[in-house]
Amino acid sequence: MRTALALLLVLAASPALAESSCSDLIERVRAATGAELAERNADFARFDASPQTSLTLSCAGDQSSVGAQYKGETVPPEYDALFVKAGHAVTGIAPDRLKEAARQARDGAQAKRHSTVDVDGARVTCAVMRRDQGALTQCALLQRPST
Repeated sequence: MRTALALLLVLAASPALAESSCSDLIERVRAATGAELAERNADFARFDASPQTSLTLSCAGDQSSVGAQYKGETVPPEYDALFVKAGHAVTGIAPDRLKEAARQARDGAQAKRHSTVDVDGARVTCAVMRRDQGALTQCALLQRPST
């Protein structure tokens, strides 16, 4: 009976723990990038960084991810800086390593629409979509689970 009660209490507390952890990540990304929080729920946040650029954050403990979206095909230098700052805030990976991995993934995506590059236990994945409404460039940094 005690074991069942303890399990029930842990399960009931899990959403609060996840939300607290996500709140911490949201604040770290906001502080690092200066982007404005536009939408939030227990395990997701969207930030506005400029009229053409947004960030998304998915909170999943040691498998959280952060993405940057740009309405256009040729990203400005500020895009890289924003992506690197957000990625570093979430993963702690060195900014120079993130910048190089993002450049490689984006260059690959320009040529073949989608590309991934592994970096320090995470993966940078980029995609370039050409649509009737205009091009969209997206890059995400996905943490790999710790084993």
